[in-house]
This record gives sequence, structure tokens and C-alpha cells, in this order.
Amino acid sequence: MNYEQSAKAQAERLMADGHATILAIESSCDETAAAIVRDGRQVISSVISSQIPLHAMYGGVVPEIASRAHVESVDPVVDEALKKAGMTLSDVDAVAVTYGPGLVGALLIGVSAAKALAYAAGKPLVPVNHIEGHVSANYVAHPDLEPPFVCLVASGGHSHIVRVEDYGVYTLLGQTMDDAAGEAFDKAARVLGLPYPGGPLLDKLSREGNPHALKLPHKISLIIALIFSLKFSKSDKSILASFSFASDLSYTLVDKPCIT
Repeated sequence: MNYEQSAKAQAERLMADGHATILAIESSCDETAAAIVRDGRQVISSVISSQIPLHAMYGGVVPEIASRAHVESVDPVVDEALKKAGMTLSDVDAVAVTYGPGLVGALLIGVSAAKALAYAAGKPLVPVNHIEGHVSANYVAHPDLEPPFVCLVASGGHSHIVRVEDYGVYTLLGQTMDDAAGEAFDKAARVLGLPYPGGPLLDKLSREGNPHALKLPHKISLIIALIFSLKFSKSDKSILASFSFASDLSYTLVDKPCIT
């Protein structure tokens, strides 16, 4: 029996049994992460290598720098995750990895590492969609959660509203037409001269803002349209650049998203 046949047989047994201990690897953007997860609900160990200091001077993630940092970090991060869990590679049932969407070069590092580990250990390789990973993180945060439910995905580069029909079965209800929430935060922070990452700083400033200082051009009608926009036009940017009360703008961005 070759690797492909063996991995397929193991995967089928794991699915039939309903229990598995997974080594999960994530490298879709600027963080190299590895975790040992049991049954999709319990995190045994989790290790993250952040690249924020590498990208701060550029005001955002530089894909080439991110890829090189993943090359340097992926092996130590995986080793540390296994060590913290008190396990070796032979103790896990499968290797899972984010395959996209994300930065192509960054994803390639994680996928290559996961393929090598899975093949060397004779374990099944499980490709994971980035957005599905965000949705499934709710099972870790809320172990009793079961489908169906509606999930808002508002990560750095993605803003989706998804109906989870069943495990692995999804219906996309709506998504941003342009910038995702995280991208909008980063762009506003750069215009205001705030350091990267801008999201936490905008959130902090928003607590000091005047809720009546700015009025957005659109009313919220998300339930009707399920399409939302977080994009800044050139005129918006010029207004932001001349606006001196960053806390008021932050309040508007954080607490009153431009949803149409």
C-alpha cells in the first residue's frame, strides 16, 4: 500500500470514528502558527510567531518579507506545539494546513511543510479553507455549538456572512464589495498616522470619540441587501487627512460601520 492509499484509508477510519488529534499549521498572512487540536473542539497546545515588528515600518504586510519569515519560523513553531502538547509527530492522527485564500508565497511555506510532515509520518494531509477555519474556530470558543447557525467572518482580509448548514456545508449570504473590515481599519490608521497594526489603536481611540461628530453617507440595511462597503474614495481620504480628531473618526469606523 502506497502513501496515498494508506492516507486515504486512515482518513476514512478517522471520519467513521469521529475522533482525531490534529497537528494544524497556519501561514496565510503574517503569523506562523501551529496547534494540536483534539476532535475539533479542544486546543491541546497553540504556538504563534508574530511578524508585526517586521512589517510595522511599512504600515502593512509585505508579502515577500512574510514568506521569508515563515520559512524561518515554521519548523520551530511546529516543534514547540508538539513539545507543549507532550507529543511527537507519531502521536497525531493527521496534519491539517491552510491552503487559501491568503498570500500565495506565505501559504506555500505552510503547505510545503505540512506535506513533508504528513508524508514523512505517513499521516493523512487535510487541506483547510482559510474562511472555513475562521468559521470553525467558533467550535473551539463554544464547544457546545452545533449547526445550523449564521456566522459573521470579519478577519483582516475577509468580511463574509455565512450560513452554516451543517459541518462542511455553507451558504454565502453576503460579503463586502470592496475592502474588508481589517483592510479599512489599516487604511484609516495609515491616513491618521497611526502605527501598524492600526485596528487595536483605532478601537482604543474610538472609546474617546464623539458619536455625533461624523455622519456616514449610508444607512444600515444589511438585513435587506447583505452587501456592505468599507471602501474609502479619494475624497474620503482627503477628508480623513485633514480631520484632526482621530478619536471621533475612530468611533465612527469602529461603532458605525458603513453598511449598505
